[in-house]
Amino acid sequence: MPPVSEEITTDDLDAATQRAVEVLRGGGLAVLPTDTVYALVADAFQTDATQRLLAAKGRGRLYPVSIMIRNPRQVIGLASDTPEIAERLMASYWPGPVSIVLPEQPEMPWDLGNTEGAVTLRMPADDLLLAVAAEVGPLACSGANLRGSPAPTTLAAAREQLREAVDLYVDGGSREAPMTTVVDCTREVAHVLREGAVPAEDILTVAAGEIGWGQLPERRPDDEES
Repeated sequence: MPPVSEEITTDDLDAATQRAVEVLRGGGLAVLPTDTVYALVADAFQTDATQRLLAAKGRGRLYPVSIMIRNPRQVIGLASDTPEIAERLMASYWPGPVSIVLPEQPEMPWDLGNTEGAVTLRMPADDLLLAVAAEVGPLACSGANLRGSPAPTTLAAAREQLREAVDLYVDGGSREAPMTTVVDCTREVAHVLREGAVPAEDILTVAAGEIGWGQLPERRPDDEES
């Protein structure tokens, strides 16, 4: 019989944080609520754990996982270059639902899949994730779903897909936010790979420096209604 996955809630945030830290430090997998959807999480520097993560999702190595960090200062240790377009996006949208693709540092001791020399980084706006990342370090993350299935907004939906492949499930209630917007900053000009919570138009405006450092584009009333 396979081991039975553990399930807890975020009602006691400190207890949930410490249990998640224990599981991840032990090389386990956890499903955690984020500021967008539920994510499947592992310690980014434990290759056995990240390989389990890739296998659990059933999508192979061609789709590398991203990294969640707790502070923008960590970017310098994970990416070999941080151009101004990326720094502008971080200043305006971190913590928040924008993932930034940068060239990775060479010979990193991780296995995130076939990264082709790039790493996707994000600082989430979620107390649990930030607290866990503060204890464990950078977290390998991907939506808690199987390939071809929608990213789950409830723990039940995540568990229905991943079942006993996960050691710990943490229930933080329903998460109805849109997916993150993913931006490629490995070129001279920012390129939106996936439009999500932040419109592509706003991303390009910020990255191009058309507004002040750390500011957000003004949203028109018709934008809010659409």
